[in-house]
Amino acid sequence: MNKSPDSILKSSSLERQIVFIVIGIQFINILEFMMVMPLGPDFAKDLAIDTSHLGLISGSYTAASAITGILSASYLERFDRKLAILLALAGLVFSTIVAGLSQNLTMLLGARIMAGIFGGPSTSLALAIISDVVPPERRGKALGAVMSSFAMASILGVPLGLEAARWGGWRVPFFFISILGILMIIGVFLRLPSIKGHLTFDKAGQASLKTMLGRPSVLYSLATSALLMASGFMLIPNIAPYVQFNLGYPRQDMGILYFVGGLASFVAMIFFGQLTDRLGALVVGSLGCTAFFLAVFFGFVTPSISLPVVLIFSLFMMASALRGVAFNTLSSKIPEPYERARFMSVQSSVQHLSSAIGAGVSSLVLSVGADQKLLGMDILGLWSVGLNFLMIGGLWFMQRSLKNPS
Repeated sequence: MNKSPDSILKSSSLERQIVFIVIGIQFINILEFMMVMPLGPDFAKDLAIDTSHLGLISGSYTAASAITGILSASYLERFDRKLAILLALAGLVFSTIVAGLSQNLTMLLGARIMAGIFGGPSTSLALAIISDVVPPERRGKALGAVMSSFAMASILGVPLGLEAARWGGWRVPFFFISILGILMIIGVFLRLPSIKGHLTFDKAGQASLKTMLGRPSVLYSLATSALLMASGFMLIPNIAPYVQFNLGYPRQDMGILYFVGGLASFVAMIFFGQLTDRLGALVVGSLGCTAFFLAVFFGFVTPSISLPVVLIFSLFMMASALRGVAFNTLSSKIPEPYERARFMSVQSSVQHLSSAIGAGVSSLVLSVGADQKLLGMDILGLWSVGLNFLMIGGLWFMQRSLKNPS
């Protein structure tokens, strides 16, 4: 596989600086997405929005990200990564400000669609930058650190945002995230070097989108990505009501549950990100899938009162982290340098679509009992672990395709 001139940096400090910048970008992107769901009841009451429309507000972001990822896949490779990420961040900040100023459902929906249009490509570009500047032998560690932004958003961002909303109203977190985004734009402008290595390759040798999608290794990655996201999002949107009403976990302690789970995820991503570089992504991914099975089986399929909810939830979060680190490490090695952003964009679209499908399936399977318990979580859990085990096969095919490229 060809290597981009950007993939080998003589200055390790510059490499670390770029990784920290990408972590900041991902933190803002993830926090901007995550904050909408817990704030839903607040802005629904203030804007007189029917609570049944809250899913539409969250889903509009995902749908826009998926569509934008597909449409932008052929264009992202034509620009300096720095310029592209600056434009994406600027659009994300503007849409977040609009969300904070929204006066009705239509305006808020438009802001969330706009956020998805810019948020999806910014994620693809951020991951492409890591693939550009970090050599394969250290990429697992770097991706583990970048993925820790999800845990940091869970541990720090969401709790602080909810406290800010309680103090000053639901609009405050949106404005606070916008300020962070503006600071991030300044940081990218001043500290991120131009990344143009993907532009130096012979244009005649660049594969078209159709040709890229025809490679088995790419198809394996996209299929595994779909399994990863669908298996997780069959359960993730329903975890909060499930642990509260089915498992009897106190509502007032939900913040502690997510804090501990996020912390467990953070530790797992850092530790196993480094271990992935030593043992290989397939081994770590198989461990993650096994842990995922245990968490789902004992927490959702056959819930046991002898196992603390915090333990089950932490295991679920850790397993999700392991699966994600393993997949992203293998996936980062599949595209050629000149097509990384294109590949990441398509993959991001597949992930958003499969997440929506997983959540949609859960809404069809689940029902609510008279005591507010979710009925059908055992069936949903079995479907989830089935897809989870198929993911191990996907990781194996991905690894095999790297050893025997077509």
